[in-house]
Amino acid sequence: MNIQLINSVNNFYGNIKICGSKSESNRLLILKAMFPKIKLNNISNSDDTKTIITALKSNEKKIDIHHAGTAMRFLTAYFAFQSKKEVFLTGSKRMKERPIKILVEALREMGALISYHENDGFPPLLIRSSRPSKNYIKLSSSLSSQYVSALMLIAPKIPNGLFIEMSGRMTSMSYIKMTQSILENIGVNVKFNKKKISITNKLNIDSKTVKVESDWSSASYFFSIVALSKDSNIRLSSFKKTSLQGDSNLINIYKELGVSSKFEDDTLILKKQTNFTFPNHIKLDLIDSPDIAQTIAVTCFGLGISCDLFGLHTLKIKETDRLYALKKELIKLGADAYSTENSFHLKSSKNINQNIMISTYEDHRMAMAFAPLSIKTPLEIENPDVVNKSYPNFWNDLYSIGFQCVKK
Repeated sequence: MNIQLINSVNNFYGNIKICGSKSESNRLLILKAMFPKIKLNNISNSDDTKTIITALKSNEKKIDIHHAGTAMRFLTAYFAFQSKKEVFLTGSKRMKERPIKILVEALREMGALISYHENDGFPPLLIRSSRPSKNYIKLSSSLSSQYVSALMLIAPKIPNGLFIEMSGRMTSMSYIKMTQSILENIGVNVKFNKKKISITNKLNIDSKTVKVESDWSSASYFFSIVALSKDSNIRLSSFKKTSLQGDSNLINIYKELGVSSKFEDDTLILKKQTNFTFPNHIKLDLIDSPDIAQTIAVTCFGLGISCDLFGLHTLKIKETDRLYALKKELIKLGADAYSTENSFHLKSSKNINQNIMISTYEDHRMAMAFAPLSIKTPLEIENPDVVNKSYPNFWNDLYSIGFQCVKK
């Protein structure tokens, strides 16, 4: 089944409640498993978060996390030192191609008993119960910040805490800072100095309720809609002016693309700026927020703006090779684009090919990033249910603000 998007209007209005951040929810669920007195409000309803909930409740040896990369990394660390439990952690074909060696080697050095079931350095993993024997670890933070966050999350239950030293260029630093803030919010002592993190042991915490902020990555598609539209006003909730999420830099990025943002309490109001003069070109380093790269690139293409996006090396190990997928689909639409190992480059163009079917490569962000472009040209999106991975209500929310979405 595909979904056809044909928009006869280019003005969109409405109020949308976006579910809780997937990134925050997944971290808090691991902590709740270790500290049951934590209560959570507004957690994500994404498939990824549901996968973690199911895995943490499971009494089965085999746990299949499907496409959920965050779940694979966080659960590998969580199960490494769970007493009297043996887990076989597996996933989809693509998951078996996504590297996890840096995290596994770090956990092994700490005393974990983890073995590769198929290919060295990749899932599936057999994890046997063990006790941590070391509380100092050094690892590369250049490939994925999730390796660091996974260790940080289990640190409070390591005897004598954990000292982490990172090497290489730090990727997605905002997500490491998010993990730090979440730990501190529940009463864990964290010290972060340049590339060194020290986390103290914490046996118990007092009862605490945490409200998860809504997901800025999901909000990005509405920034794109407003930028590509003629005159729109969209209200999104519930967000914070001071956010833990790196993708909140959308406000500054899209200000340069004609979108004004303001807060009314926890509601974020997006409006198209009138008489706005668009730039000819934008250049961005997205090393702290690579997940919004696809959205920005598609917006720029729709506006006829060239762009150079850097800091994207992690996109090659996501649900698909996002740099390849993004380039291929934009070229189908008539773009002049190319990518390198860590960057994406788009030349300005005024023509957009019509009635193109967008392949999604089993990647939720491919489907959602391209959907706003239907304001400019009719599109068909392949496998629309892929959005369930992070934003199950996406198509309904588009319909609620005036998009014409027809399932075929």
